[in-house]
Amino acid sequence: MAARSPCDGNGNPTGLLLAKPNAAILYATLAKGPKLPFEHQVNSTRHFMRELNRLGVTGVIDAGGGFQNYPDDYAVIQKLADENRMTVRLAYNLFTQKPKEEKEDFLNWTASVKYKQGSDYFRHNGAGEMLVFSAADFEDFRQPRPDMPPEMEGELEDVVRILAENRWPWRLHATYDETISRALDVFEKVNQDIPLEGLNWFFDHAETISDRSIDRIAALGGGIAVQHRMAYQGEYFVERYGMGAAEATPPVAKMLEKGVHVSVGTDATRVASYNPWVSLSWMITGRTVGGLRITPQRNCLDRETALRMWTENVTWFSNEVGKKGRIEKGQFADLIVPDKDFFSCAEDEISFLTSDLTMVGGKVVFGAGIFSDLDENDVPPAMPDWSPVKTFKGYAAWGEPEGAGKNSLRMKAASLCGCASSCNLHGHDHAGAWSSKLPIADLKGFFGALGCACWAV
Repeated sequence: MAARSPCDGNGNPTGLLLAKPNAAILYATLAKGPKLPFEHQVNSTRHFMRELNRLGVTGVIDAGGGFQNYPDDYAVIQKLADENRMTVRLAYNLFTQKPKEEKEDFLNWTASVKYKQGSDYFRHNGAGEMLVFSAADFEDFRQPRPDMPPEMEGELEDVVRILAENRWPWRLHATYDETISRALDVFEKVNQDIPLEGLNWFFDHAETISDRSIDRIAALGGGIAVQHRMAYQGEYFVERYGMGAAEATPPVAKMLEKGVHVSVGTDATRVASYNPWVSLSWMITGRTVGGLRITPQRNCLDRETALRMWTENVTWFSNEVGKKGRIEKGQFADLIVPDKDFFSCAEDEISFLTSDLTMVGGKVVFGAGIFSDLDENDVPPAMPDWSPVKTFKGYAAWGEPEGAGKNSLRMKAASLCGCASSCNLHGHDHAGAWSSKLPIADLKGFFGALGCACWAV
């Protein structure tokens, strides 16, 4: 493997690392950084949860991640849970760490960890997203699709049998249909001996999944968790595979149509941002964060469907159906008040939404504006003293007056628009409408029929 660090016009490294053929070298580089003292790790974790609360997040499913070993690297979050200082609900999956030792990991974990052990704020949720390294097809669309080695099926079957016998649900990272179909061969084989019914197992990502594989997943009672990686890598995907292939990558609308269990997430914090509103914007508008329209309207979701993917649908994946995800009697008192009306704001405003009030378990864990006085989450200053969090705060450097988010080209263009009123369809993002790629001759007439006023500017 190799890594390259691009330089700017003055020959200085930009800090960006590009890895070939996959991201493993980047993860290894991150792991070599200095480790914060335990006290600082606790402080940092509290600030990160605070940032999630600011964006309206009340619960998280943790897919493990590289170089996070259980139980040692879970000591910080365990301490916060023991002290009742969790401000998001966390369901964690155990992620194997060493190639060729995966079977031993899961034999040890299934013998020492009870499925669902913990509390409503911190508990075990199964295995994954790495079950065996031979089945991991990394998602860098700048690189060709990797072929999984011939030993994949045998190694995966060994682990899946252990999990099925112990009734542990699992999640499996899989980007390409070529990997998914081979994994399904294994799951179907195991299912003949140990029925998988009742196990909430699922694939993560599934960008290029086929209709046939969706049907096979549905037949086995599994699910698909989609993340908004295409919002960040859409341009790279189009460059390699073409715009036509990107139109249903991943085919979320088709998954829902076929009745398979589907939810969404972010794949944060390494592969994409933890901001859920970027994910919602991508599903609704079909645009990347760079503004490229890759998903035609027929494959996009309406706002209510997209929101349910983030709230109600996801409870199947955390094994909490009926406990949360809806505002109704008998479910957790977890809710948010966004700073704008999600259902009526302009499309170009969705990715910039935040929360004015976030409640978890009946406690106000974040309050802004008129709700500031209700905030019960007293987080100490960021540690150490030089922490960038003190200045930049979080996503898009929102804490800095001239932060990155405020200077994004599309946001600046919209904010500087001189028209009298925003378009009902696109807000002030008129350039987005003008540059749309639709299979029609008259964009003005098409959008005009939908109430668009961009061409009147």
